[in-house]
Amino acid sequence: MSSIWLRREGQERYRARSMGRVRRTGSPRLPAAPRLLIAGLAVVVLTATTAAACDREQTPVALAAAGRSSVVETIDAPATVIARSAATLTAPADGTLASLRVQPGQRVKRGQVLAVIDSPPAQERLRQAKEALAAARRASRGGGGDLAGGLRGTDRAADETYEAARAAAGKISDPELREALLRQVREAQRRYERAAHAADRAVRAVQRGVNDLRAAVAALATAQRLQAQQAYDLATAAVDALTLRAPVAGIVQPGGPATGGGVSSDALAGLLAGGAPVGVDPGALGPAPPPGVDVAVGAGGLVAAGTPVLTIVDTSQLGLLAEVDETDILLVRAGLAATVELDAVPGATYQARVRSVDILPTTSARGGVGYRVRLSLGPGRSAEAEAAPTPRPGMNAVVRLQAREAVDAVTVPASAVFTADGRDVVWVVREGRAERASVTVGVQGQELVQIVRGVRAGDRVVVRGTDQVHDGQELG
Repeated sequence: MSSIWLRREGQERYRARSMGRVRRTGSPRLPAAPRLLIAGLAVVVLTATTAAACDREQTPVALAAAGRSSVVETIDAPATVIARSAATLTAPADGTLASLRVQPGQRVKRGQVLAVIDSPPAQERLRQAKEALAAARRASRGGGGDLAGGLRGTDRAADETYEAARAAAGKISDPELREALLRQVREAQRRYERAAHAADRAVRAVQRGVNDLRAAVAALATAQRLQAQQAYDLATAAVDALTLRAPVAGIVQPGGPATGGGVSSDALAGLLAGGAPVGVDPGALGPAPPPGVDVAVGAGGLVAAGTPVLTIVDTSQLGLLAEVDETDILLVRAGLAATVELDAVPGATYQARVRSVDILPTTSARGGVGYRVRLSLGPGRSAEAEAAPTPRPGMNAVVRLQAREAVDAVTVPASAVFTADGRDVVWVVREGRAERASVTVGVQGQELVQIVRGVRAGDRVVVRGTDQVHDGQELG
């Protein structure tokens, strides 16, 4: 099947998926088909000739000479501006927003304290853990009692402590803080299991009469003190998490993304040198959060666990997330240069470069198949050659990828190439008669097409009325 036909089919699907995008003027913005930028275009002389067999009402057949020129093929794709990363801080427990130490739009540093949550339940758990720890330290090592029952009670208390700590960690939005608390829980559980196993062996030895009671009591007391200490440490960590710190440097906005809370995105993770500090890549957890925030919570307001409090957006390096149709994606690779137009900045052009291409496809609501392409976004210039405004995450754009270039190539107008018997062909005029020639197409564009094989520079070809020509027809 013809490569040109496949490309055009893909372009039609691309247009259908892009119909919903509208410029600020209200007119639909339809991405153009891959177009051609021509450097040093050779002069093409069109000579209209009416074939002897053509009726006056039919479109006249037009001829043109194949020329030589340098051409660049571009691929248009819809895109969205994305931030380097964005993290939403949520309340780790039920309580009150005791203090809010930043203002919307303020730029903050990583690790800076942004807000403090007052949570009576968390404070109460810490108080109880402190009392339990003091009691365990005062416990007498003498006496026997129900050693096995005491160990089972300690095991239950340990299980409840770890379960509560994991649940509290799950409500912490800062991924580094959350993972640190979960590591603490895992390590505490391993340490307790070792102590509990030693106590169990000692108790069984006493029950078999092969060991004295004092060793078993000491082992059980050790396990109880360890469990109490761990419960206190985990409760302290949960209270410490009530102080919300910026996980990334960036700009503060109240609330969270309109689609939900939690860590939102690191749209360029794995693409930027050294990676990004936190967040998620679109290929992992989704694209950068869209504009709009939930209702913000003010100082003194009640919050439930998981309530978005603040979002920090790192705009130190902006990028683009584009969707390229399956018919064009094999032409896209890392390092390709691109130009970008934003709906929000008419007339301005921005520079961009491809950072990576997804392996797995995405499927649009209309059923088309595309692939996500990530680009770094550079500066822009207005139509007056002045510096263009800095975009904001979430803005719509059209990316023009400079896919292929042919220098000093044989070219014909795109209208000269058509499909016959599954092959790309053109009508070539030789000795005044039309002859159908199979061609190999190279770089393709809206106006010109590179011919790799089948036509030479200077050959006259039919560029209009190809459906009215037959083999051997006389053409002037």
